[in-house]
Amino acid sequence: MIKNIKIGTRGSRLALYQANKTKNEILKHFPSLNAEIIVIRSKGDMILDTSLSKIGDKGLFTKELEEALLRKEIDIAVHSLKDLPTILPENLEISAVLKRGEVRDALVSIKDITVEDLKHKKITVATSSLRRRAQLLLLNPDLNIVDIRGNVDTRLRKLEEGCCDAVIMAATGLQRLNLDSYIKEIIDPSVIIPAVSQGAIAVESVKNNDEIKEIIAKINHETTQKITAAERIFLGKLEGGCQIPIACRTVINNDEFTMFGFMSFPDGTKSIKSEISGKLSEINQGAEKLADYFISKNSFALLEEIRNFNNSQNI
Repeated sequence: MIKNIKIGTRGSRLALYQANKTKNEILKHFPSLNAEIIVIRSKGDMILDTSLSKIGDKGLFTKELEEALLRKEIDIAVHSLKDLPTILPENLEISAVLKRGEVRDALVSIKDITVEDLKHKKITVATSSLRRRAQLLLLNPDLNIVDIRGNVDTRLRKLEEGCCDAVIMAATGLQRLNLDSYIKEIIDPSVIIPAVSQGAIAVESVKNNDEIKEIIAKINHETTQKITAAERIFLGKLEGGCQIPIACRTVINNDEFTMFGFMSFPDGTKSIKSEISGKLSEINQGAEKLADYFISKNSFALLEEIRNFNNSQNI
């Protein structure tokens, strides 16, 4: 049994929260283990003056951590699962997914603004996500959508400085940092479908490190792992990422699931939306069928149009 484990993470407050949560979960099962947190800066953390979709989405927040794993500088890497590409480096794998937090997005503002206002008023809303941008403009084409970059604290500071009327953010990030007071309203997924795997914390490790895998297996939340893996199948089959507005949400009812999928132009003008239900034991097949439906609706042609549109609009 190993005596030490090095946990790699990005350096933001939210990333450190997630790394410490992972560390504490490990220590519940292995209290004598010495767990050390190693902070590693990602490309996405260093480039803050460019929209995410223009930087490129292949491991924007994860590549440096994965390289540290392969160099054996760390034993595990802790990520927001929604940041992990669907195709991982050959020698790496997702070895655990912690119990999922709040999946939905939140309306964040210091003004008296509601989700209902998003549907009818000409207000300025900030987001770094093309997925949110597309669904907001589908909801109300008169909204003024502006880009916003930075960690949770930076976005809240920009909001307070008056960059916009409201920001759309993942609710779970605010909750994990005890910043719930900024949340005006949790947004129903019928209004904005969340990102694939939103709210889930993933632990990545080297495939052949059996000692580490044995430890990390103890903190895996099986239901969360099963659902997020299926959502990633849907995303992967559609070749989606930060540059493509794709959303997916899964609802579980006993041993049944319903998965909702969405793809759109960033301006909300062209979109595909559908859902599929079935037995939870067949959720992976359901995810593939849902993706196949999108493909049957010429989603790949839409993907190419979206990429061309993004380039023409400098998105």
